[in-house]
Amino acid sequence: MNKPAELKLDTVPCWIGGKPVVSAGRMGEVYNPATGQVARRVPYCDAAAIDTAVQAAMAALPDWRDASILRRARVMQKFLHLLQAQQKDIARLITAEHGKTLPDAMGSVQRGIEVVEFVCGLPQLLKGEYSENVGTAVDTHSLRQPVGVCAGITPFNFPAMVPMWMFPVAIACGNTFILKPSEKVPSAAIRMAELFKEAGLPDGVFNVVHGDKAAVDAILAHPGIAAVSFVGSTPIAKYIYETCAKNGKRVQALGGAKNHAVVLPDADLEFAADALIGAAYGSAGERCMAISAVVAVGAAGDPLVKLLEKKAKAIKIGPGDQDGVDMGPLITGQHRDKVASYIEKGKAEGAKAVLDGGKPSLKEGYFLGTTLFDHVKTEMEIYKHEIFGPVLIVLRADTLEEAIALVNRNPYANGTAIFTESGGAARRFENEVQVGMVGVNVPIPVPVAFYSFGGWKNSLFGDLHVHGAEGVKFYTRTKVVTTRWPHQDTPAPGLNMPTLG
Repeated sequence: MNKPAELKLDTVPCWIGGKPVVSAGRMGEVYNPATGQVARRVPYCDAAAIDTAVQAAMAALPDWRDASILRRARVMQKFLHLLQAQQKDIARLITAEHGKTLPDAMGSVQRGIEVVEFVCGLPQLLKGEYSENVGTAVDTHSLRQPVGVCAGITPFNFPAMVPMWMFPVAIACGNTFILKPSEKVPSAAIRMAELFKEAGLPDGVFNVVHGDKAAVDAILAHPGIAAVSFVGSTPIAKYIYETCAKNGKRVQALGGAKNHAVVLPDADLEFAADALIGAAYGSAGERCMAISAVVAVGAAGDPLVKLLEKKAKAIKIGPGDQDGVDMGPLITGQHRDKVASYIEKGKAEGAKAVLDGGKPSLKEGYFLGTTLFDHVKTEMEIYKHEIFGPVLIVLRADTLEEAIALVNRNPYANGTAIFTESGGAARRFENEVQVGMVGVNVPIPVPVAFYSFGGWKNSLFGDLHVHGAEGVKFYTRTKVVTTRWPHQDTPAPGLNMPTLG
């Protein structure tokens, strides 16, 4: 069971019922990936601790669900102002636990804040529809109502942004929420919970729990949770989707990616190379929207690879909190070694290693250098898998048609981009490519908050994407009401099927 915590500086608590608590039982360790040293501890919740959080959320649900939409929006406005004031402090927590550079962390928090800005106007999106006289003296209207207690299970690479794709939308819609961030990066979630309470959010509306698979399975099985949102790898996304469906929950489960950028010969190659370097190596490649595969079409290939090599060599690697650093460490030593093993596989399979970053010079921390492969084939392991590290591969195609077919054969379909000066080529690409998010001369086409984020094929399990209008649909249920106010001279319905004549 959970108990009020006498917090130690090295312990990140859970947040349940409006206060910090530490679950009795297992504890995990949180590392600073720039040093490889343990920075703090975090409790791993069991099924009993998850139940305590669900009970708190269920107890808070009736009053919050019945609160006026304007009251909910005003709490969001106060939360927004607090987030803006504390943005850099939240970013520092992310840099300390994930390793990404501070400017990169600041940008990711900003993208989350934009979702909170969006939901401040949610009353407009919660309006239903009304039709008068659908039958004689009969009116019909629809309502959007909250689904209940919702949960979010989020990845290590965006400790603030991805959670803010979920819980602000759900809570603004009148639901209560349980967030399970990655146990590798727990601190930002707790700081956001503290700010939400300061904004006036009632206790129990937003709760944060920590843990590994045991905590996840307890969330998926709990009958008090109505909806689950997830972002992570494709195998886990599929498991989340299947388990939630079996347990009668609505679910959106966003999976992995192998994002392609097609570069045509008419593109501004200097511009394209700059864009691709940031998209491939930013955040050490640990982004679900990272460009990890470039398809160079025709004469674009050789000059583009030369530019990529030059720019990748110039990337400064080091701790993310140091000025002038372009790329920080990977999240864990285990993940670093996994990425390094893919680099060795690529060389063994015959890809041309233009740059080999498998053995960086830094002695501490979980660092890798920038790796660039050319002349990669689709049957190679470095193409077939999401490496999730600072590894960029280049494939060659003779035509735009061939490049589109290559992208469409890939089982992942999260994001893609095309670099070209041709409007016709860009239009054909955006129409024919079978991917959820498309950029035209934009390398990472993450939509703004009032559009929805999500992929196709093995990059999404479920029907609705996150945030934007589809996020509102996910966190609400539609109810349709048909009304008649009979007069004394109106005959009552009989035993036959009613009609609206």
